[in-house]
Amino acid sequence: MAARSAPAEKRPGFFSQIKSLFTFTREAFPWLGWLLIAIIVVGVALGVVAGFLLQPVWWGILLWAITGLMVGALGAMITMTQLSTRAMYRKLDGMPGASGHVLANMLGRSWRADDMPVGINPKTQEAVYRAVGKGGIVIVGEGSRGRLTRLMRDERMKAQRVAQGVPVHEFYIGHGEGEVSIDRLSKTIKSLPKAIDRATMGAVVQRIESVSQSLASLPIPKGIDPTKVRAQRPR
Repeated sequence: MAARSAPAEKRPGFFSQIKSLFTFTREAFPWLGWLLIAIIVVGVALGVVAGFLLQPVWWGILLWAITGLMVGALGAMITMTQLSTRAMYRKLDGMPGASGHVLANMLGRSWRADDMPVGINPKTQEAVYRAVGKGGIVIVGEGSRGRLTRLMRDERMKAQRVAQGVPVHEFYIGHGEGEVSIDRLSKTIKSLPKAIDRATMGAVVQRIESVSQSLASLPIPKGIDPTKVRAQRPR
C-alpha cells in the first residue's frame, strides 16, 4: 500500500491569531486590555447617544448601540494593530538582523530585498543590507558606523559599477545624528523620490545578483583570509 501523505499543517484560526497578537502587544504595553475595553465602551455609548437623538425608540436605540459596538470593536482592532507594530519595532531595536527583516517584509512590492546581509564582518558582526526599488538602490549599515565604512564603500562601488546612473542611497541604523532608527527605516526608504521604473528595477536586481554570485564563485588562493578578499577593479 502506498504510504499515506502527511496531513497538512493546520493554520491558526482568526481568533487564535487575535489572541497571539494581543499577547505579544501586551508584553510591551501592559495597559492594552484596559485601552481596548475603553474604546469599545465609548463606541457603544456614542451609539446609544446617537439613537436617543435620531431614533428615540427602544429598537432604534438598540440598533444604534449595536452599530456603536461594531465601530468600537473596529477601532479597538485598528489600535491594537498599530500598537503591535510599535511593539515589534521595540523588540527589533538593537537586534542583529533587524534591518534585513524590515527590508524584506516592510517595503511592499515596489522594492526587492532579502533578509540576508550582502556584506558582513565576521569578527564584529557589522552587516550591510541592500534593497532595490523605485527610489534606486538602498544600502543599509547595521552596527558601529566607524567599522561599517569599508563594507558600505565596497557595496556602494559595486552598485555603481553595475547600475550606472541609478541613485545609491546609504543609511546607518541607530539613534545618533545622521542615523535612522529601525522604526523609521521603511518610511524613510518609501519616501525616496521615484528614480526607476519596474522594468529597470528588475534589470538592476539581476545584474547585482549576477555580480554577487560571480564573486562568490571565484576560487580563493591558499593562505588568503576569505573575509578580506576584494574583487579586482576593472581596468
